[in-house]
Formats: sequence, C-alpha cells, structure tokens
Amino acid sequence: MSMKWKTLLCSDRPRPSTSQRDHRAQFERDFDRTIFSTPVKRLQDKAQVFPLEPHDAVRTRLTHSLEVSSVARGLGIAIGQWLLAEKLIEPGMERSIEAISATCGLIHDLGNPPFGHSGEDAIRQWFDTRFGESGLGGELHGNSQLVQDLLKFDGNAQSLRLLTKLQILADFHGLNLTFGTLSASCKYTAPSHEAGGNGAHPRSKPGYFASESDDVRRIREETGTGDARNPIAYLVEAADDIVYSVADIEDAVKKGVLAWHPLEDDLKKTDHPSMEAALIRTRKILKAETDKIPEDLKDDIWASAFRTSVIWVVVEAALDESKEQYDAIMAGQYSRELVKDCEAWTLVKKLKDVGKTQVYCTPSNLKLELMGRHVICDLMDVFWEGAKVLPINGKLPTTKTFPGKVCALLSDNYRRVFCHSVETMRDLPQQYHRFQLVTDYVCGMTDTFAKRLHTELMNG
Repeated sequence: MSMKWKTLLCSDRPRPSTSQRDHRAQFERDFDRTIFSTPVKRLQDKAQVFPLEPHDAVRTRLTHSLEVSSVARGLGIAIGQWLLAEKLIEPGMERSIEAISATCGLIHDLGNPPFGHSGEDAIRQWFDTRFGESGLGGELHGNSQLVQDLLKFDGNAQSLRLLTKLQILADFHGLNLTFGTLSASCKYTAPSHEAGGNGAHPRSKPGYFASESDDVRRIREETGTGDARNPIAYLVEAADDIVYSVADIEDAVKKGVLAWHPLEDDLKKTDHPSMEAALIRTRKILKAETDKIPEDLKDDIWASAFRTSVIWVVVEAALDESKEQYDAIMAGQYSRELVKDCEAWTLVKKLKDVGKTQVYCTPSNLKLELMGRHVICDLMDVFWEGAKVLPINGKLPTTKTFPGKVCALLSDNYRRVFCHSVETMRDLPQQYHRFQLVTDYVCGMTDTFAKRLHTELMNG
C-alpha cells in the first residue's frame, strides 16, 4: 500500500456542506469551525499539568493546544514546502497540509476529561471497580471491544467521538469536519480490544470506540489510509511531544517548583549535541541586544528562552527524521515516533525525566490529582443512576424520584445523542450507550465545573 496525497487531502465532509464557498479552503474552514466550538472553549478550564492553577501564566489545556497547533502548523509548512520542491505534491496542496496540521494540533486533546490524565485513570478505575464488584456491565460480556472501550477509556478515542457526534451543530455529524482533517486527527489506529502488545506505536492505545467504527471505516475509505496512520498525524504527535516536554518545565519554573540555575546545572550533565545546542541558543537569545546577560534576570525569563531554543532544536531534528522516514510513512510501514527516532531525542528524554521526577510528583499536584480522581468517581456514581433509567425516547422521567432528578441534570445535547445512538446503532447493547452517556457528560466538564458540582451534590 502506498498512500497518495491527492486522496489523503480529501475535502469532502460526512454531510455535504451547505455553506457558500468563500476565500478559505475547506481545511481552513475546519480550523475556523473548530476554534469557535464549545469543546475548544472548555479547554481553558482543563488542566495541562497543574489542576485548578491560580497562576495565570501557567498553561491550561487550551494554551497548550494553541501552542501545539502553532508548532504543528510550522512543521506542516516546512514539510509542505519540501514535498513541493521534491515534486511529491501539486502546487496548492502545501496550504492544505498546513491547515490540517494546525487544526489537528488544536483538537488533539479535546476528549480529555477534567484533571488531565488522572481523570482518564479515574474513569477506567470506575468501570473496573463496578464491573468487578457488582457485575455491572453483564450485558456487554461476550463482546471484548465493548468491555475494553470502557476499561481502557482513552481521551484520544473520546476526541473522535466529540468531533463526529457529540458537538451538535445542526444534526448528528458533530463538527462535520473534512475527511482529510478527521483522518489526520486519529493519533492511534487500533480499536480498544486490539490496542497494545505488538510494539507498533500507532496501535499502542485505543484509537476509537465501537460506536465510531463506521465513522472510522468511512474516513479510511475516503482518504485511502487503510488501517495505517495518516502522515500528518506524525507531525501533530511530534508537535505535542516537543511542546509539552519543555513547556511543563517552563511552567514549573514559573510556579517556583524548579529554580533555573540548578536546573541548568543538571541539564549540562546530559552530554549530547542537542542539549548543548539548546543551552547555547538560550544564552544567545538573552544576549540579543547586548553582549552581556543581566545578572538579575528572573528565572522565568531564562526558562522562556530555553523553551524557545528547545522547540527550535527539536523541530529541526523532527523535520529531518520525517524526511528520512517519508517512504516508510507513506507505505504505512513506519510504526515508531519521529521525536524518539530523531537526533534530539536525548534532549527531549532528559526533559521528560525531569518532569516525571521533579514536576508531576510535587505534593500539591498529587493532592489535586487525588482530589480529581475522587470527584470523577463520585460524579460517575451519581449520573449513572440517571443514565441507567433514561427512557430511549428522550422524555424525562418524573423529578420526584432520585434517578429522575439526575436525568434532568444530564446535558440535553448528550441525552439527544444517546437517544439517536440507541435508535441508529441497534447492533450495540443499550447498556453500552448508557455507559457512554455518563462518560460523555463527565468528560465534557471543566475542572472547575466538576469540582463545584461535586461540592453542590455531596456537601451542599
């Protein structure tokens, strides 16, 4: 198999667009449609690393996503220009690659629940505990994909669900993005029951739920990827790896978790050209106007200059690697990660190690993560009481009963999606749709909303 750019850049949509054409290309309209959407707005109150962070200069999931979008766009521009120079694409296609890269960078974390990755763990724990203790989910036994969709719940698969179903505009096609953008947004390619174990990175985590199987099938048919990962997805993943590895360090310095000069001394112990290049470039940035770096320069200024330098160094290395692996990527035979394979991996790995050992494990962060886990499990308990009895015609039961009161609190949009799913996907058990209704609602919450709702329901 060899993927073709003309097919990959499919500008058709699941539902043909009724909008009049304008100066924007279809893929640029995807970006504009996405940036005005509710799920993107919610990212401003979802944690990147530090939940419920009062420091306004520390990243939220929204600022992280905007930064990933920016770096992904830059990678898309560079690769597009290279492809054009090599006569591997036709003129104009480079503009499409740039737009898709930027959009997928923006939406790559849309499906993450409140409180970051600890929120994903909490949802998995809730299903694991309920399935084990009470036998909940018995209707699903015998279908490993349905069970694993819940036990291996993943924000990446939830992102695709948001894009294709949950964000209702005029119908049940979600944001109705182009097939080209939807394809590139799929970071992982395996269903939950086939994910992990074979060493192939694109299949290491669940890429989609059973409820989106038909959507994935059509996306693959329209773009010609088969079950391989879209080439642009590699660029977006690289952008995410580059940004969070160093931005989390910068945030830790801004919060006072790390001090710059001891950190710099630690980084210097990593004897590698990429680390040396990043540190040298950092000092050059701070000496841009004079030959001397001010002695009283604040730590956060050092950290910001270092972040700029790291991004430059690793982007160049990732671009070189993507060109080196181009034939394998287009043949669907590349199963690793660009950043891990590139010349700057030693630099990135060191930064990730610092994050694991000195940033993510701080007592204040661990306390907030534990709180978030408790909040999510409690909310799942409460809203399951409503989801398990919600009539499939969407009519709310009487609010005189506890389940009826809970049903009334569930999102109206998500209730509509539930009823539509039960009606149109009859091959899936009703109980599966009910479980998804709970996860859809809880995942859509922001950190602050989830915490406040939990307080109102449990302590009010």
